[in-house]
Formats: sequence, C-alpha cells, structure tokens
Amino acid sequence: MKKKNFRNLHRDLGYFYIGLIISFAFSGLMMNHRDSWHPEKYTTKTKMIQVQLPEENQINEKFAEALGVKLGIDDKLRKHSIKKGSLKISFENHDLEIDLKTGKGEMVTFIKTPIISQAMKLHKSTSNFWIYYSDIFALSLIAIALTGTIMVKGGKFSFKERGWKLALAGVLFPLLFLFLLS
Repeated sequence: MKKKNFRNLHRDLGYFYIGLIISFAFSGLMMNHRDSWHPEKYTTKTKMIQVQLPEENQINEKFAEALGVKLGIDDKLRKHSIKKGSLKISFENHDLEIDLKTGKGEMVTFIKTPIISQAMKLHKSTSNFWIYYSDIFALSLIAIALTGTIMVKGGKFSFKERGWKLALAGVLFPLLFLFLLS
C-alpha cells in the first residue's frame, strides 16, 4: 500500500470517528471523577428526613423499596448498602442517606444531565450492536495510530528517528501504573 493511501485512511478514519473520539474522551474524563462528583445527574432538591429504621439485619431490598414508597419516591430502586453507620439507598432519581442510630438523613432528588448522561452511557452500554461498533472503533483507532506513524517523511521528526521513543514512553507509562496499582 502506498504512503498516500495510509495518509488517506488515517484522515478518513479520523474524520469519521471525530465525534465518537471526543464523546468517549469527554465521558471518560467524567467517569474518572464520578466518585467526587456526579456529572450524570444534578440535584434539584435536598430534603432532611427522619425515619424509623428496623434492626440492621432486617434492612433488605424489600425494606428499601417500602421506605421509598413511604417517602413518596416512585422511581425504581437501584441499590442499597450499609457503610460506616449509614444506610444508603439509591433510586433512579433519588438518593437517601440515613444515620442508622438516629434515623436522621437526607433525601436528594436529581435529574439526568442532558447530553452528559447520554455520553456516559456509551462507556456503560452492553448492547450487542454497541459492543460490535465499539470493537470496530477500537480497531480503527489502532489503524489511526499505525498510519500516523508513517505520515511524516524521513527526517528528525519521523517515527524512525523520534516517534518510536514517544511511542515507547506512551506504552510504558500505563504499564507502570498497572504495576504500581496492583
């Protein structure tokens, strides 16, 4: 294949996937920080609540659903957990956090953030269509990366002279983190 064909493939794949590259990068940034803020949703109301809780061993999914109904929550239960003396219940559009000893807590009502919540769904989607499309996208990113290595003709900025060093650093950097974090 001629160098011009690689250049054209690189350009055309880049143009075709620009929207997906930006939305994946954007939603990936938000996913990285989802423990410190919730980009998918924003709070519309926070209300202090006081409830009567049963013994901790009696708190289960059925109780969480019933408590939601009692508090006027009509959306679907997602999960519940007990951590550090607090009962946390998450519904589709509400979060509850209640102190196990006092029964005092807060109910947060939120709605999905337009565009951002949809973009973040791209990272979480498990539909067969999306998985295959994402696989094609991943292979295309590999093609974009490889064709990019031969686009600059010889000289001090070519892949042969300089690019391989940056590429090696780009491979070693995430591997270093994998080893440090495991």
